[in-house]
Amino acid sequence: MTKTVVSTPNAPAPAHTFHQGIRSGPFVQVSGQGPVDPATSEYLFPGDVAAQTTRTLENVKAIVEAAGATFDDVVMLRVYLTKREDFPIMNEAYGAFVQANSPLGVLPARTTVFTGLPREEMLVEIDAFAITT
Repeated sequence: MTKTVVSTPNAPAPAHTFHQGIRSGPFVQVSGQGPVDPATSEYLFPGDVAAQTTRTLENVKAIVEAAGATFDDVVMLRVYLTKREDFPIMNEAYGAFVQANSPLGVLPARTTVFTGLPREEMLVEIDAFAITT
């Protein structure tokens, strides 16, 4: 299978040596996304994990769609949080977004990891794996 780059102006351009996503056959891997405005490259919503979660998922969704998939094609999301106490707030925002964007009603699998993130203002980072038909 040939790997192809997935790129869209509707999600932030990567700041490092990787692509927004990669597609290989029916498989789509989205690089970790944060709460960044695609138009300005600014980190948004300092201190607000709920708003950061929603913005981050919007960026993930834009890359999935740029790969020719839909959010319903996402089978796995990995969430990285900086603080354990942010989990319930993130989980509520995450749940609202995922349910609203999964019209078939089959929600993606998920792993949540507590870790340090590349930028101090980032409270959350999310990557995704999708399979298209």
